[in-house]
Amino acid sequence: MMNRFVVKSGKRLRMGITTGTCATAATKASAIMLLDKKKINEVKLFLPGGEDKTLQIQDVSIINDTVSCCTIKDAGDDPDVTHGIRIYSKVRKIKNGIIINGGMGVGRVTRPGLPCKEGEAAINPVPRKMIINALQNVSRQFGYEGGFEVEIFVPEGERVAKKTFNERLGICGGISILGTTGIVEPMSETALIDTIKLEIDIRKANKQKILLLSPGNYGLDFTKDFLGLDIKKAVKISNYVGEALDYAVYKDFNKILLVGHVGKLVKIGAGVMNTHSKTADCRNEIFAAHCALKGCKKEVIENIMNSTNTVEIHRILLEEKLCDEVYGSILKKIIYNINYRLMNKAQVEVVIFSNENGILMKTDYVDDFIAQLRN
Repeated sequence: MMNRFVVKSGKRLRMGITTGTCATAATKASAIMLLDKKKINEVKLFLPGGEDKTLQIQDVSIINDTVSCCTIKDAGDDPDVTHGIRIYSKVRKIKNGIIINGGMGVGRVTRPGLPCKEGEAAINPVPRKMIINALQNVSRQFGYEGGFEVEIFVPEGERVAKKTFNERLGICGGISILGTTGIVEPMSETALIDTIKLEIDIRKANKQKILLLSPGNYGLDFTKDFLGLDIKKAVKISNYVGEALDYAVYKDFNKILLVGHVGKLVKIGAGVMNTHSKTADCRNEIFAAHCALKGCKKEVIENIMNSTNTVEIHRILLEEKLCDEVYGSILKKIIYNINYRLMNKAQVEVVIFSNENGILMKTDYVDDFIAQLRN
């Protein structure tokens, strides 16, 4: 397969391969060498996304009836911490069946709610299926009727995993073997959203009654320091407010507490559910519109439109004694837009703060939700 590219933010970016693809390639190559008794230096895979890919094989070891080898993870132009690491597979014959284990550097699942069961190696269902399919194809190719035992191991896995979300998700001791299509798309939102969904799955598996969501570190710090909540119960959702709320409803959460900085969450007042500034930055326009609704003078509205940040806007509102009216008006619109998005399928309470001025807006039942989360 020729290198494929995508265009993001005006740049041509090369696509890469997943850890699942690497593990499958190493497994297939080891199995071929085990049955054919000859070294190979490349192997061809047909990936779940419909692609085919030829990968180079390195560091072959043939000892008695066991073969191991590795492929090198190529993340393309994606800023993936696993780029360049070696992913190994050791394969030996067994009487029947296929057993897949994780060895050194492959994480172990320690919490419910993940795609793998507690105690299992963090080798996700799609890579497991890819490995099984590859081994079945090799068996047919060589007329082999026995089984295989496979151990995936990653010598650098434990070190690299410290730079990932794994420990927070309950995956300890190494990286995860991941992938749904076999291909990594650079700068993809999918991986971030998948991580958010995975964290929500964990909160559901832990039987948490109220889902606590926050866009980023500011929100988590405020949640811990000012609301007195355990941020281990929180899910960091980045800019993906809409995606997180949708999935929370899908997982049957009917109570959600959303805590975030005014610079992010005020955008929901305009129906913006992806709060990244490149997607929409309508903060000034929202404040100006609600000031106009409250009958503000033209000069005040112009000053707000020309403000550089929400701190300056807050100062103007204070000077004009408009904080209560304007923040109250915006909050009503935020709740309206959330309820419209979710079709009133969940009770969402909202806390909006600034680092300089503390809580600026909060809905009626926030304190009840906080009390329940503390207990």
